[in-house]
Amino acid sequence: MKLDHVVKAQQFDRQMLDLVLDEAKAMERIASGGASELLRGKIMVTLFYEPSTRTRLSFESAMLRLGGQVLSSENARDFSSAAKGETLEDTIRVVEHYGHVIVMRHFQSGAAARAAHISRVPIINAGDGPGQHPTQALLDLYTIRKEVGRLDHLNVAFVGDLANGRTVRSLVYLLAKYRGTRFTFVAPDVVRIGDDIKEYLTRQEVHFEEVFELDPALAKADVVYQTRVQKERFADKPEEYARAKGKFIIDRESLAKMKGDAVLMHPLPRVDEITPEVDADPRAAYFRQAQNGLFVRMAVLKLVLLGS
Repeated sequence: MKLDHVVKAQQFDRQMLDLVLDEAKAMERIASGGASELLRGKIMVTLFYEPSTRTRLSFESAMLRLGGQVLSSENARDFSSAAKGETLEDTIRVVEHYGHVIVMRHFQSGAAARAAHISRVPIINAGDGPGQHPTQALLDLYTIRKEVGRLDHLNVAFVGDLANGRTVRSLVYLLAKYRGTRFTFVAPDVVRIGDDIKEYLTRQEVHFEEVFELDPALAKADVVYQTRVQKERFADKPEEYARAKGKFIIDRESLAKMKGDAVLMHPLPRVDEITPEVDADPRAAYFRQAQNGLFVRMAVLKLVLLGS
């Protein structure tokens, strides 16, 4: 089995998800043992139009650990020909000649699909505005399987900016494929989960509820997925940002309301929505979650460039 492009979470069925997660487990063993020459002779181009720390560096580390090479543009919005008015399509038609795979982050929802439509090399979506972030969702899934021990029959609470959270959207699409999943969406009114997600879950007959108090959601969740309110998405609506910021904060008192075997996740970066005192709790998995991004992205690169 081989991946052509990685554009959105909906493209993955259970068989492919099992393959990616199993490959990630194998990559974890490779990473702990040193370098590999699996992708020797392959070049990955990272084309990032928005800021990134974990995604870009983990992809670059993944490629280097597999013996490949990296060409990087970490601020393509300002320091590529996009600043001169070049279209995304023209950029892709040029850059595809320089590498074997393009990992792209863009500020516009749907940009990765546009790139994949015309690219002759695989496109991996590293986040497209408020749209999707499929490899983040894959590493989140891998983290849940490692931390909880299962992916079926989970009660998952998503907290924070659910309107703009591309990581939330992508992970909901993946978790909805598993048996007995139940979602609780906890968000300020101005950043509630989108109607498109609710309509999708209704069609798939997946149970969900929206609530506006955090504590009851914490008490029953197997997984708590906290997100920051994304200030950059409120450039023209500062009053809405002020209404949403700081509404739901997880601190030591919140931990007391969570189940003893629950897992607390966050795609990072955090601002103030999880207090530092929480970090020492064994249920706080977000830094382990970030590490898992390396293994999952090693797996995705292998499946895109070589197949299973």
